[in-house]
Amino acid sequence: MMLTLLKSLRMQRITAHLFNTYSHLLMGLIACLWILNANASGGDHSAATDPRIKSGSALVLDEQSAEVLYSRESDIAVPIASISKLMTALVVLDAHQPGDEVIKITDEDRDFEKYTHSRLKAGTQLTRDDLLHLALMSSENRAAHALARNYPGGVVECVKAMNLKAKQLGMVHTHFVEPTGLSSDNVASPSDLSKLVMAASKNSVISEYSTDEYHTVQVGRQRMTFHNTDLLVKKSDWNIIVQKTGYIAEAGKCLVLKTIIAGRSIVIVLLDSVGKYTRVADASRIRKWMEAKLRASMKLAAVNSSLAVSGATFVATSSDP
Repeated sequence: MMLTLLKSLRMQRITAHLFNTYSHLLMGLIACLWILNANASGGDHSAATDPRIKSGSALVLDEQSAEVLYSRESDIAVPIASISKLMTALVVLDAHQPGDEVIKITDEDRDFEKYTHSRLKAGTQLTRDDLLHLALMSSENRAAHALARNYPGGVVECVKAMNLKAKQLGMVHTHFVEPTGLSSDNVASPSDLSKLVMAASKNSVISEYSTDEYHTVQVGRQRMTFHNTDLLVKKSDWNIIVQKTGYIAEAGKCLVLKTIIAGRSIVIVLLDSVGKYTRVADASRIRKWMEAKLRASMKLAAVNSSLAVSGATFVATSSDP
């Protein structure tokens, strides 16, 4: 009888052990299915491991941790168009010339390379601050050239300062030949441009001017209003610290920005986009991708917390950025 009782107790312990083991495995399986379902839900690709962007080259960087969250051709130098104006602005501000000094637009400031249109006719007089504002916000080529022409030593010295600044920032794949970005010989890699964006974001003037929706200037008796070339600055759900757009045929549509996504300071570089809205759509895809990853990570943490309380040892991994 004692032997029978011992066998019965042993069987009960084995049964309890098997029950606990399989229940934990079942809970782990349920957790896996929950996470997979969370990642697959929504009917788009935002929660995939790849944000499915369309730009030819790109970089997404967490500024605080310096972690590269996504990259494509990020170390290859390509034409950067008017992204160049961020560097022009940096060196002009480094020169500490008076912002209220009036500068006249001349024929020298005309675009003799691409023959682009400008609302700033020869003879227009604006302050250095206004020209800087228009160059950063509206990508005004004559404004940028006039700033460089009035830099100490003129355009040549301004471009030298731009290349020196690039070297100081560690932009090893970068070279400038002029201050507007109209030349396809102004080149940089997405990795280099992330360094330029971070440096520019630390300058309050560049940050303010580049993200304004519009700016009105007095030209003679006429008041002229210029608008931002980046559609994202008009969207209330975006918190953009600094931005710059660019376009020439050789560079495609370009966009760089520093923004806050899911509480993180994120630098986005998008080069060689095709189509009017592709670069903006790519930025939105990146944001949705990161937000979806954060939600999945939070759900994963909640599942593991519940399993820990129940005594389970299941731990899943997450591929969030």
